[in-house]
Amino acid sequence: MSAIDCLAEGRRVVIRAYTPADAEEFTTRARESRGVHSPWLFPPEDPRAYATYAGRLIDDPTKAGFLVCERERERDGEREREREPDRDGGRDREAGGSGAGGGIAGFININNIVRGGFCCGALGYGAFAHAVGRGLMSEGLALVLRYAFGPLGLHRLEANIQPGNKGSLALVRRAGFRLEGFSPDFLFIDGAWRDHERWAITAEMQVGQVIGS
Repeated sequence: MSAIDCLAEGRRVVIRAYTPADAEEFTTRARESRGVHSPWLFPPEDPRAYATYAGRLIDDPTKAGFLVCERERERDGEREREREPDRDGGRDREAGGSGAGGGIAGFININNIVRGGFCCGALGYGAFAHAVGRGLMSEGLALVLRYAFGPLGLHRLEANIQPGNKGSLALVRRAGFRLEGFSPDFLFIDGAWRDHERWAITAEMQVGQVIGS
């Protein structure tokens, strides 16, 4: 992937738009990650479902979809992921380096974008199993926030999260979201109406997070 396809770059990940060519990798990762995602979310697991899902994110102006991809670097004429030792002495974590995005670590989507005086969107996201616990989604979310409050021109993002989804709650806390309320029977998921906590962040709060980091 060329650098022009990257919407934003971090130390270990880049964010970029979905493409039809991502169908095989995305759906394979989704199938591998059922145990991580269930019962909270159900990303597409076959090419036809992916085409519909990605097509909406690509074509609908009220949506914006981002793939969080691990960075790659060039060495000896070949592109490879750059690794750093993990806590056990292995080499399973991504390190910094230049280059375009590599494998898909997860996805972050902005849905229900409303312009005008609201300038708000609703976040949905998921990490794939091989990326869980590596900090890649935290970096990816920080990039999405900067992109949303910059080029996309949004002022506010909301994340509605089921109270039992501890991983998703931890992700938005780390990103500086504030808890604003509780919504009983908010969304119909997996056969039932589910309660959600409402978390949000504004452009001003995100700037404060960057300055204070």
